[in-house]
Amino acid sequence: MSSAPVTASRTKATPIWGRVRGRVVLLLCIMYAIAYIDRTNISTAGPTMMKALGLTSGEFGIAVAAFSLPYALLQIFGGNIGERIGPRKALFWIGTLWALATIATGFSVGLLSLAGARLLLGLTESAAFPTATSAMSRWVPPDRNGFVQGIVHSASRLGNAVAPMIVAGLIALGDLWNGPLAGWQISFILVGILSAVWAVLWVSLFRDRPREYKDITAQELSELPPQVELKDRPPVPWKRLIRTILPVTFVDFGYGWTLWVFLTWIPSFLSNQFGLALGKYALFTTFVLLAGVVGDTLGGVMGDRLLRRTGNLRSARRTVLLTGLLGSLACLAPLLFHPNLVAATITLSLSFFFLELCNATLWAIPMDVAPEWAGTASGMMNTGFGIAGIVSPILFGALVDATGWQWPFAASILLLAAAAVTAAVMKPTRVLPEKEFRAAVR
Repeated sequence: MSSAPVTASRTKATPIWGRVRGRVVLLLCIMYAIAYIDRTNISTAGPTMMKALGLTSGEFGIAVAAFSLPYALLQIFGGNIGERIGPRKALFWIGTLWALATIATGFSVGLLSLAGARLLLGLTESAAFPTATSAMSRWVPPDRNGFVQGIVHSASRLGNAVAPMIVAGLIALGDLWNGPLAGWQISFILVGILSAVWAVLWVSLFRDRPREYKDITAQELSELPPQVELKDRPPVPWKRLIRTILPVTFVDFGYGWTLWVFLTWIPSFLSNQFGLALGKYALFTTFVLLAGVVGDTLGGVMGDRLLRRTGNLRSARRTVLLTGLLGSLACLAPLLFHPNLVAATITLSLSFFFLELCNATLWAIPMDVAPEWAGTASGMMNTGFGIAGIVSPILFGALVDATGWQWPFAASILLLAAAAVTAAVMKPTRVLPEKEFRAAVR
């Protein structure tokens, strides 16, 4: 990636806070947190839902994976559409529709209705993060790509971390209320309403063009990437972009397989292996997932700091990815030897911390190499995560039913190792618009 430009000082980072862009980042942090509460509340409610709806672990895995089918298939399309109509309108409709999908989950009566609600959620959220990345590419200085991706994904992991306690509390309160709806149903309905509130705030406060903010300064505008009008956006160079992003997509698949294990199965693992009740396994799950909040931010900071020091994008991004992938697989290994509850919680927390070092870097690479098509490029990259979300819950759940927990964790270790090898050898470079590319090769 050494051909990608570094536009800021190598010793001092361009500020994010104290600028209008800080408000944009804050809005996106709230969206990422809510999005992951919406996605992962089903894992905390899972043991209760499986009993209420009469589902096996394998059937529950199918319902969870239903989210990822449209999520994976529509990543590129969703990111491209978000670029075409602009992040303001796109994220408003995305947020509104995923609110409806979350509420619909609360009214599920069996496998088919639950899977249908999850399909709708995956459909609506498929364009969310690629479109948000497109918004960032307009509002974030290039030398802070990793940092901002780390901050917003830390917010998503904070949503992961608080979701078990929030959902468990709502389930308990709903059951005490003894009304017409069960506690797990109420938890989905209330979280869906929260999503709708964010969508209204976004469309009211965000603007696609930074210069449309009346209080933005000339200094801040000069720090941002050049702004291209929608009508002037160069055509997507699909072949060169796919060639560049495909190895990153595979790394994202290995990362995504293991992330879905954490987001889907850790509550059930703690409940089944150690006989924990709802309140206790929710608390231990929160401890594990909080480690990801730190990992996301630190991974983004590390990548950008290495970039400023070396000026070498490939080296900076690769170093963070290898540290995260190898650290995560090493910390998963003790789970193969039946650790006690405390040891398992520490091991899982460290593994999740290292895994999340990768997240900001994976999302920063599309912004690094294809800033003109950041939404499309990040959609290509995140297709790996989406595909992992289809196969990971289903295969992991089936392996749990057939063999217990050790073999599923071993599969995760192998996939992390394959992702690390790919990260070590991949060489993504700046993808130029067609006219510039032709001039460069002459």
